[in-house]
Amino acid sequence: MSKFFVTTPIYYVNDAPHIGHAYTTILADVLSRYHRTAGDEVFFLTGLDEHGQKVKQAAEKRGMTPQAHSDDLAPRFINLWKTLDIQYDDFIRTTQERHKKIVQLVLQQVNERGDIYTDEYEGWYSVAEERFITDAEYGSGQFRDVKKIKEKNYFFKMSKYQQKLIDYIQAHPDFIRPEHRKNEMLGFLRQPLGDLCISRPKARMDWGIEIPFDRDYVTYVWFDALVNYISVPGYGSDEKKFKKWWPADVHLIGKDILTTHCVYWTTMLFSLGLELPNTIFAHGWWLIGETKMSKSLGNVVNPLDLIETYGVDAVRFYLMREMVLGLDANFTPDSFVKCYNSDLANDYGNLLNRVSGLIHKNHDGMVPEPGPLAPVEEIIKTQADELPRRVKDLINGFKVQEAVSLIMVFVQTLNKYMESQAPWKLAKTDMKAANRVLYTAAEGLRIATIMLAPVMPEKTAEVLDILGAKDAPPVWGKLMPGLVLRPHSPLFPRIEVEKT
Repeated sequence: MSKFFVTTPIYYVNDAPHIGHAYTTILADVLSRYHRTAGDEVFFLTGLDEHGQKVKQAAEKRGMTPQAHSDDLAPRFINLWKTLDIQYDDFIRTTQERHKKIVQLVLQQVNERGDIYTDEYEGWYSVAEERFITDAEYGSGQFRDVKKIKEKNYFFKMSKYQQKLIDYIQAHPDFIRPEHRKNEMLGFLRQPLGDLCISRPKARMDWGIEIPFDRDYVTYVWFDALVNYISVPGYGSDEKKFKKWWPADVHLIGKDILTTHCVYWTTMLFSLGLELPNTIFAHGWWLIGETKMSKSLGNVVNPLDLIETYGVDAVRFYLMREMVLGLDANFTPDSFVKCYNSDLANDYGNLLNRVSGLIHKNHDGMVPEPGPLAPVEEIIKTQADELPRRVKDLINGFKVQEAVSLIMVFVQTLNKYMESQAPWKLAKTDMKAANRVLYTAAEGLRIATIMLAPVMPEKTAEVLDILGAKDAPPVWGKLMPGLVLRPHSPLFPRIEVEKT
């Protein structure tokens, strides 16, 4: 049995979750479900980053302590993941003791390796980014809430591992994906890599994990947050568990946190003498009218609004169908309605309605005996037999959008097959042929449904229940003749555009 360890970023609790958080978490869930279906042992980790200046400022605006603020917002994420049918294996909060003690252990170990030193630093500090920025970055005008700070701090010798990281990236082509993000990081690493300030004096910012060898300082939020990827699977606490799961198979991240994961995190792991994750995959942003979704711009989409109107599976399907991993995607109400009506109402839902309707009309709801397949049915059977392997290959290559597209092409093929064979006409002249067509369409629908299950777990479970085949594998011929189909209402009622 293979293992698959997938992580999402841990999300800041500076505000309620939005569609950007939902996308990454659904993506991780879909990958996890496909791997579970393939028989892999899966560990899916997500959670919340509850330390740092952003969180403290958000708490102050609400007149709360940072801990009370975090305790108030954490359930909003947990409840949204429940609503989105997210099946994670662990949910980490960085304020939990199990995490804090491992962060302090890591700091102690990195310090003992001679990779931490103190220095006085004067420079520009971006409160929004929670890091010091260069003069060039300051001059670009791209950073908000910037102030000049001079103070003594602890620094991690990140520059010590610059060449080692360059060599590693070049030797492991799948380490940073997609390809253009790998090239972006190699370009970044062609410049001298400075050392990383990993502390904040309590006199300025006291909301964080205390540095174990100097209680006047707390840990820089990124040096804290990134450690979750090893603290949860057992580093420093459960050697057997850690050996089983590490390295992670994939860190799923947004492209805006590429440097922290590909440079900060990797050099930290080098210092600890640990293996690097197999893949860091940076997906794009969801845009509104070509503009990044942003709270400050007031264009953030709440996924709960979509779910309440159209159902969780429609939202999951849309997000997986529309974004090519690695590229940006543009959210508009029109694109959502078009995707819903075309793929879910017209193709998938309509195929179920046709098949079940004709079986109820002509066979009292019982799946007919197919008899020998004709050449046209053999083509359908071959496509159905190949579908699980082809989907698996695409999923392993992080091509989720292509996998969903492939399944929907097969569903469209089944609809065209029904149109061309017209079993409603055949039933009047050749019932055996009509039976063969109805069985082929129903069995093709069943296999397509199993392949769609990781994307739409709720609706596909309903379809398999209607077909009386909840536990049958995606192998042709497992739909048993004589089974009685359960009556049902329309799976995805069409959205009338005039009403939206």
